[in-house]
Amino acid sequence: MNYSKIKTALTIAGSDSSGGAGIQADLKTMLTNGVFGMSAITALTAQNTMGVTAISEVTPDFLGQQIDAVFTDIFPDAVKTGMVANAQLIEVIAERLTFYKAKNIVVDPVMIATSGASLISENAIETLKEKLLPIATIITPNIPEAEVLSGIKITSKFDMEKAAEIIYKTYGCAVLLKGGHSISDADDLLYENEETTWFDSVRIDNPNTHGTGCTLSSAIASNLAKGHDLKTAVKLAKKYISGALSAMLDLGKGSGPLNHGFNIKSEY
Repeated sequence: MNYSKIKTALTIAGSDSSGGAGIQADLKTMLTNGVFGMSAITALTAQNTMGVTAISEVTPDFLGQQIDAVFTDIFPDAVKTGMVANAQLIEVIAERLTFYKAKNIVVDPVMIATSGASLISENAIETLKEKLLPIATIITPNIPEAEVLSGIKITSKFDMEKAAEIIYKTYGCAVLLKGGHSISDADDLLYENEETTWFDSVRIDNPNTHGTGCTLSSAIASNLAKGHDLKTAVKLAKKYISGALSAMLDLGKGSGPLNHGFNIKSEY
């Protein structure tokens, strides 16, 4: 790889003090996937493998200044957005990305935890729908999030296809609907240009999955930054996730992080 010509990606997300999710996971993923990562932080969190104990959000003005600082100097080849908890921050992100005509925007619409708990307000969800999803290249909802965005209950692969079609037609962005939550297998569905593509997955028996969603969306953004089409970007990202899970890293007392650097080989 010619590192003088390396592609770049920006993550707009929260910080995870324990390093397994958020911008820390994003930057590790980007590095391992051969992309120079940059970040605009939406919130600081005090969290570990057992949960979040405190959140301190940045101001909308400061978030905008971070995004400006990146785009006016090192224009990113792709952008990934993660958890953004309030409507004002979502508005700033959408406005700035539109202003700079950002490309390859991957939105991880973090709204509902694996437990089913809501992570952002109803107001923020509406702003996400209205402002951010329509400018996305692809969004990566889990099944509970896709239910919110499509308005239908998802209990089968047929339902996944229907929900993805509804989301695509409503917001105009490609959809990678992740099947790992409520369906019997972990197969994911890509809906792009009214075409469905299934990506088969083998469940990896690893309880340490903290930051999986952040990692997947960042890997997709990295692959788009390198010039891959969406299908290839998703295929490579899923292969990377499988490798990071199969490495069986075991840190912390709860659901631990993936080994993002499992494939990095260095004399250091």
